[in-house]
Amino acid sequence: MASISSVTFSRFAAPKKGAVYVFSAEEAGIGPETSKYVPVKAVERALAAADFSGKLGTQVEILAPHDTPLDKITVIGVGKLAGLDEHAWTKLGGIIAGSLGKAAEATIILDLPDTVVSGVDAANAAAGGLLRGYAFDKYKTRASNGDGDAADAKKKSAKITIMCADPASARKAFAAAKATVDGVLLARDLVNEPANILGPVEFATRIKELEALGVAVEILTEKEMKKLGMGALLGVAQGSPRGARLAVMQWNGGGAKDKPVAFVGKGVTFDTGGNSIKTASGMEDMKGDMGGAAAVTGLMHALAARKAKANVVGIVGLVENSVDGHAQRPGDIVTSMSGQTIEVLNTDAEGRLVLADALWYCNDRFQPRFMVNLATLTGAIMVALGQHHAGLFSNDDELADRLVGAGTATQERLWRMPLGSEYDKLLESKNADMKNIGGRYGGAITAAQFLQRFVRDTPWAHLDIAGTAMGAPASEINTSWGSGFGVRLLDRLVRDHYERQ
Repeated sequence: MASISSVTFSRFAAPKKGAVYVFSAEEAGIGPETSKYVPVKAVERALAAADFSGKLGTQVEILAPHDTPLDKITVIGVGKLAGLDEHAWTKLGGIIAGSLGKAAEATIILDLPDTVVSGVDAANAAAGGLLRGYAFDKYKTRASNGDGDAADAKKKSAKITIMCADPASARKAFAAAKATVDGVLLARDLVNEPANILGPVEFATRIKELEALGVAVEILTEKEMKKLGMGALLGVAQGSPRGARLAVMQWNGGGAKDKPVAFVGKGVTFDTGGNSIKTASGMEDMKGDMGGAAAVTGLMHALAARKAKANVVGIVGLVENSVDGHAQRPGDIVTSMSGQTIEVLNTDAEGRLVLADALWYCNDRFQPRFMVNLATLTGAIMVALGQHHAGLFSNDDELADRLVGAGTATQERLWRMPLGSEYDKLLESKNADMKNIGGRYGGAITAAQFLQRFVRDTPWAHLDIAGTAMGAPASEINTSWGSGFGVRLLDRLVRDHYERQ
């Protein structure tokens, strides 16, 4: 698999060299433009010999085709023409990127019989290729087999030309798609970074780089948060020598009087569990416990890069949950910014403490139209849903429905989970206004019920992305441990419902 260094769009013409990719549908075969530029008889013989069905993702490769200057021709099945939606084209782009190998140049002939392949389709295919081509290899100095130098350890890159009927509209659509892809890749980078490199302060520094895109960024220090009364967030951070930060990002692309929409992320850059310490097995994965903050950061990059016509606030609470003599103890009672007191019975249920103060601050300062928070919050959501859906909890049906729709469109899928006053009883504390855990059953629900106490009447949704942001199953468009889950989903939410037309 090669990464993609550049994408260009052009009209149909005869490919001059490199690898060529063409498409074939189950019921219709290859398209008329394709037939002009590839050796049709050779392709048909190869398809017949391979018993090619044309189902989505199936491939037949013809190496060094006779009487052509090409290295290979690969036929990709698209399935039934009626099923070619946005996600199908994105997947097809990813499938092609996954088969590039060492190719330095590749041409994709985007053509099918009796079908208009639009510029948006072409842009989606290109976006899928870029997403699939991502790899976190910045720390590799030798190839995986131990031979070779640093240059050999890096993936090869390929220049891609996409031939289509309307390259001008493809270029326009791709400009916006590329902005979103770059936001996803930023989120993946942040999740994949080791914790010794990316602590709260370093994360905040990365966020400041968004100012180059026009995002207004403020970074609150521990001193400022203490003054605001953020005892819940600061309690999580007190066991680490690495100071906590609250990053506030604003993109003002809408009208001056438009209320903003807001996104809040949990940013625990490493989670030992604190004094309720985790087992050693798998603890290294806790560098990804800031997947929610990474998604919010990537989203703000995407919105700013494509000049979204909306006012958007992004807030992330950045802490390290560590263990030393100053660390929070089970049984400690902290006072949140809201004034509500919390008995901390389990220091490994720390993300909700971070979000409690971040949500209250966001609501209090910006009074947004809605708030959506993202967090790798509970293992319980993985028990309930596995790793193909994130959990959705909400106090607002319209917001929930729009999120589910955006998830279906992008295939960053959500499943709505219940909230209810019955679960509040599980959070009752003898010594404070509430405790931070509910008990053995319904752990993802009681965590959401806890967060709801810090949003008042503002429309709000909580996305528990513990199973989807890190270590999620590989797909046609992602083979990275850190998936960047949430960026495309929320970018679609904003684009479809909250931008000025």
